[in-house]
Amino acid sequence: MGTEASPPHSVKEITKIAQDYEYNPMIPLKYWLRTATTLVREAHIYKREGNDEQAYLLLFRHAQLVLVNLAKHPDAKEELNRKALVQAEKEVSQNLEILETLKPRINKRFDRYSQLIRDRKARAPSRGTNQTPVNQRQRNDPALSSVAEALEAGANRDLAVQLAKTEISRRATVKKAIRQAGISPEEERIRRTAGEWGDWETALHRDHQPVDNDLSQRIQNVHINMDQGPGADHWKYTRKESDKPSPPAVMASESTYKYPSVPRQRPLDTSRPPLVKSPRDTIVSPAVAPTLPPKGHPSIIRPIALDGPSPPARPDKVSSLVTPPSASPALPDKVRRPVAEKATPSGLDPSSFTFKPSAYLENGTPLRTLFLPPELRTHFLSLAAPNTQRNLETCGILCGTLISNALFVSRLLIPDQTATSDTCETVNESTIFEYCDSEDLMVLGWIHTHPTQTCFMSSRDLHTHCGYQVMMPESIAIVCAPSKMPDWGVFRLTDPPGLKCVLGCTQTGLFHPHPESNIYTDALRPGHVFEAKGLEFETVDLRPNGSQF
Repeated sequence: MGTEASPPHSVKEITKIAQDYEYNPMIPLKYWLRTATTLVREAHIYKREGNDEQAYLLLFRHAQLVLVNLAKHPDAKEELNRKALVQAEKEVSQNLEILETLKPRINKRFDRYSQLIRDRKARAPSRGTNQTPVNQRQRNDPALSSVAEALEAGANRDLAVQLAKTEISRRATVKKAIRQAGISPEEERIRRTAGEWGDWETALHRDHQPVDNDLSQRIQNVHINMDQGPGADHWKYTRKESDKPSPPAVMASESTYKYPSVPRQRPLDTSRPPLVKSPRDTIVSPAVAPTLPPKGHPSIIRPIALDGPSPPARPDKVSSLVTPPSASPALPDKVRRPVAEKATPSGLDPSSFTFKPSAYLENGTPLRTLFLPPELRTHFLSLAAPNTQRNLETCGILCGTLISNALFVSRLLIPDQTATSDTCETVNESTIFEYCDSEDLMVLGWIHTHPTQTCFMSSRDLHTHCGYQVMMPESIAIVCAPSKMPDWGVFRLTDPPGLKCVLGCTQTGLFHPHPESNIYTDALRPGHVFEAKGLEFETVDLRPNGSQF
């Protein structure tokens, strides 16, 4: 069910929080540049959905990161990085106009709210409110302070699936209209960066009315679709050639090392106090660019996310289009009807909803909900089967997008890679980055197999995932162990102590111990990951030799 929105924040409050993040110059500049790109991408999504506060926070943080931190990074003197920094600084200049447009709107809403509170206090005696620490954190979360209805992810999974289908379809329609209008990918990128795309989308909808009407018809059928049973399966499967592979990583052979068992998360206890006290427990920095946990105020700001790979152009070969086997079951009337009909009388609009954080890091930082297609895992295992039979690991990249303050996995990339029985390493990462950029995708995690071992995170796995989670706190690692039970799991590093422990580890062996016992944890319930039946996804194989290494 929905809840009331959080109180609005002033520009002064937002800018203060936007500057409160942990910057580590030891992390390679290329990751920080990806984080900067993600921040801008998320900001534009929040802006389009009407969440001015989150958009302002991300754009301001982007400016702070680029102009103050990255300009002094140790790698900034390298020729390639210098060019990338110049481009990032141009983006900051282009975004200043957006910040100036958002600023008066944010302050006006805050002033109105402040006046309302003063009037209420003047009219009636103050009455105490009995708010739990979690409720208080949610009320202080800027991501929930828009006019959108705040929803619990677990109770609204079917609505989330329909919302994702509608919005992803809308974006695809706009992209198609852009190409039909003769706008090049480069011009599109420039206009998006300059924050002009909202007006262009509106114009394109006017100029291509038949396309818009088709989309409107689909939106009108949303409620009917929610009541229908499983539909036809269709996964999109494509393949793209990539560059020559790089040499495989060196590995150790301590195969007898036993990793500690996975600590399970306890359900979120709404009665216990937050782990970290702060004036404002969270100004969630949307999926765009998560910032590293803030120094001294870990619960105030979302970590700066170092964005994951950006992909190469869409592969030419398009085989079958696959959709998860079953359409999402309809929510009971008690849950679905009031929310969907009350908030979206004319269809599903991302700006009408915002999903509340479904879990928190150990330091109190909120984690946005990540919705995962249940069929993705079994489909990945079918692709990995030839390698599994040869006792070779296989890995894939989980990509997706941000909608209504939640993350949706919508693309499975199979990158060019090298593998052994105990490791798998991606190669030609630039191909992944190019592809993601061309498709406006964000990297949300990775998936890999353990052909003969149990379902756990090895030392090498922990170091690999560290790079993903530094980029985005919600990033996940899925482990598939088809020959064991349990045969799969979804994990993340604890923070603290796991993330910083692995960041500071200099050991390189395949199986080496870490001093912390609770270094990683389960990300499924009561964590931030929810399987959403009916959520569609596509598969893109970037390996030059298909299923062979």
